[in-house]
Amino acid sequence: PFLPTIERLSAEHGLDPSLVKALIARESCFDPGAVSRAGAIGLMQVMPATGRELGAGNLFKPASNLDAGVRYLAEMHDLFDGDVRLALAAYNAGPGSVRRFGGIPPYAETRAYVERVLAYQRRYRALELVASL
Repeated sequence: PFLPTIERLSAEHGLDPSLVKALIARESCFDPGAVSRAGAIGLMQVMPATGRELGAGNLFKPASNLDAGVRYLAEMHDLFDGDVRLALAAYNAGPGSVRRFGGIPPYAETRAYVERVLAYQRRYRALELVASL
């Protein structure tokens, strides 16, 4: 049910929809009610403070969560000159960590996160290719 919103927001913010789907798969397994131990909320696991900075409404509402999460990912993508790996690392560990280390931080969790999201993205692209045949 979230795919039209994902497609629209991805297009609006210049992101590959397969990347957004992959991030959601990794973050919440598409569960809009997901809450992490750190307090991240919803489909894209947006932190409440980040949601407030982005002017998001209720982060448990899929449309609000997707809007905030896609905008934040697009900001990270732009901040790191379109480098998807660095944008994902920043989404996970924060842009300050990526800047401080001059690349993907040496955190096992962040390194695994980036690789897992990229693996999911490859799968979503393959599925989209098959569906288009």
